[in-house]
Amino acid sequence: MFIIKTRVGPSSIHGTGVFTCEDVAIGAPVWRFHPPFDQALSDDDVAGLPDVVRDYLKIYAYRSKDLGGRLVLSGHHARFLNHSEDPNTEERPFVSVARRPIGAGEEITCDYRSFCTDGTGFDD
Repeated sequence: MFIIKTRVGPSSIHGTGVFTCEDVAIGAPVWRFHPPFDQALSDDDVAGLPDVVRDYLKIYAYRSKDLGGRLVLSGHHARFLNHSEDPNTEERPFVSVARRPIGAGEEITCDYRSFCTDGTGFDD
């Protein structure tokens, strides 16, 4: 879940993005894995879900390196984070921090490869 104020809006990177509503200092945490707000799902959890839900998870969930490949569905705007080759956040175990100062109104970006086992989400 984001631990800073965010909003969702149109992204110049891809479709919809998430933007900070406040200035964020370098090194400040911006997101933290926090169950039960954020969900970690096993393959068995997903197997019995309706196709429409599985389709949703293909878009908005990811297989987490921190959780041994379990599927994570963020319970906040984090599902709208866009990938960047030069992101303004960096990943640490179970937390994302500002890699550089992020100004209010700036899109928050991340490197999917740093926290996803497959870089994108999950495959059937």
